[in-house]
Amino acid sequence: MSSSTRLLCLMGSGETAPPLAAVHADLMRRVDSPPGLALMLDTPYGFQENADEISARARSYFRVSVGHPLEIGSLRDRDTADPVSVERLYNQLRDARYIFAGPGSPSYTLRQWRGLRVPELIAAQLTRGGCSTFASAAAIVLGRFALPVYEIYKVGEPAHWIDGLDLLAPLGLDVVVIPHYDNTEGGTHDTRYCYMGERRIRQLEQQLPDRIAILGVAEHTAAIIDLEAQTLEVRGRGFVALRRHGIEHHFEPGPPIHLDQLRRGAGGIEVRPGPGPIQAADRHRQSSTAITPFEAAEHQRRAFERALERSDADAALAALLALDDQLMSWTADTLSSDAFERARSIYRGMLVRLVESSRRGLADPNQVVAPFVELALRVRDEARREQRYLDADLVREALAELQVEVRDTPSGTEWSLTARPDGFDA
Repeated sequence: MSSSTRLLCLMGSGETAPPLAAVHADLMRRVDSPPGLALMLDTPYGFQENADEISARARSYFRVSVGHPLEIGSLRDRDTADPVSVERLYNQLRDARYIFAGPGSPSYTLRQWRGLRVPELIAAQLTRGGCSTFASAAAIVLGRFALPVYEIYKVGEPAHWIDGLDLLAPLGLDVVVIPHYDNTEGGTHDTRYCYMGERRIRQLEQQLPDRIAILGVAEHTAAIIDLEAQTLEVRGRGFVALRRHGIEHHFEPGPPIHLDQLRRGAGGIEVRPGPGPIQAADRHRQSSTAITPFEAAEHQRRAFERALERSDADAALAALLALDDQLMSWTADTLSSDAFERARSIYRGMLVRLVESSRRGLADPNQVVAPFVELALRVRDEARREQRYLDADLVREALAELQVEVRDTPSGTEWSLTARPDGFDA
């Protein structure tokens, strides 16, 4: 591709999940990255205590799943950043052919970047050539206005906008960006429109100037905008929506369309939103194969329980490992409800059930518990190899609660029971 290729990609969620790896790889190929630098900005999640872990997972994802290396452009806290590190970030942005930003907080990102040259350098890349992929929370900051998701959904502030970076209007897209557009994690309550629901999205829409529309991107979906060809291509599991005055036009995956069709809403499927949360969830499940972490965990838990009823250790192991793989797919997506934590709780419960099932009617606790402890340690070892240290700690903590002591030694991992479980005779 020519160095003048100019791409902007907006992802609704799942930016470091397996389904969108091929999209990243294709975009990087189109802008010659590598050899050009691929850069991930850590500012959106810079306030999180596990920021290092998120960066490590992203680098591993790009190296293993996408097949290309990724550098981290770091600016976590402008108040403590030294001038040299800020200038280093500027140089990385100037050199980058592929810029990526994703999970975190939109309002935090804006506070850190405002008044610095970061927005200017992102805009310059869109002008000179390259690809900027902004996903989930980071996608929100690009419009004239930005949605303070956490402040509204988690803290309870009234529905309102804050000033965004306004990088889209010069590209002919006078919109605000709403990722997680078809979210259904609320179950009985409406969490569409990035957890706002229909009631609050109507309030937010009324606050926008007439000329500004809402550009919604469904979960596990990419909206690829070719600024040279003036086209939009939708890839992934969902759709892209253009919403004005409560009326939406949906654009489905398929061949690229001209951007004028997006701007006018022509060529899209007209939708008049407004079903209740349960109906919205049903519609989502009918049109998409994506499920929430909690739904995935529940599915594997049922398979796990059936396996225990049959005394089928291999099937129980398969359910645990399948859930571990699915949880890994969601760990980098931090703009979410509590569904992921609920899924982890189910995972912990499955580990507990493994040991509990070994206690019934058995005389030698070490011999009976051993297969289940070894199973848990295999899951822990896999997590450590993939640098998912929180998941590895989760396994160790669950075993400790069951009075299984785990020791990492130079010759390998060892374990022992710290007390004889109830139900075993001395």
